[in-house]
Amino acid sequence: MRHWFEDVADHLGAAYLRYSFTRGTDQEVAFLAGALGLAPGARVLDVGCGPGRHAHALGRLGYEVVGVDISERFVALAREGAPPGAAVTFERADARVLTFDAEFDAVISLCQGAFGLAGGPGTDGGGRAETAGGARRLDPDRAVLDGIARALRPGGRLALSAFSAYFQVRFLGEADSFDAERGVNHEHTAVRDEAGVEAPADLWTTCFTPRELRLLAEAAGLRPDHVWSVTPGDYAARPPDIDHPEFLLLATRVS
Repeated sequence: MRHWFEDVADHLGAAYLRYSFTRGTDQEVAFLAGALGLAPGARVLDVGCGPGRHAHALGRLGYEVVGVDISERFVALAREGAPPGAAVTFERADARVLTFDAEFDAVISLCQGAFGLAGGPGTDGGGRAETAGGARRLDPDRAVLDGIARALRPGGRLALSAFSAYFQVRFLGEADSFDAERGVNHEHTAVRDEAGVEAPADLWTTCFTPRELRLLAEAAGLRPDHVWSVTPGDYAARPPDIDHPEFLLLATRVS
């Protein structure tokens, strides 16, 4: 079954990059390069890379980047827009079943590119994902985090953004419905393609608290270093609050 996000991405195409939240890419990348302590030439995995905006920016700074996304349309756009001469490659992959093994110095997963999209149709029973042994996962996004942890070399760093449950409930829109049991917000909206053609869309976004992010990181074998409150285009070492739409988790693979 196709992941629900694939249909949204197919319609959006390059118009995704017209949305205001994509305009702060350079600020986000510059901040993360420092916060993660990326050495020159570091190898970085971008999970849920979309059309490749963060991977492209990292490539222009001289990093070697592999971007993965479940959307074939987005992967094609990312390849087309890759900076000439940059060591940036892209492949289609499901973030819930990543196969990388201790290959990267750092992993990023930003703006709900993969983490936080494991609720809704085509996501293992609408968020009731199971482990290999058949047991129900408490949080289906844990599969994404497990794959990210495996992809990191020991000592490798993670930067992952997740939507704030506090912010979502505080500013719940008329088109939103929030499932308090699962922490998933369902939004009825519309998206436009490159030609401006509008299509209805349903978005399912899982929201988190700082405590949940730390517990999930620890369960995946990562040491949570920081959880900061951020806004797209305004990444900073800001203590968690209820006024910013996203949390940014920084963590380290310990072994």
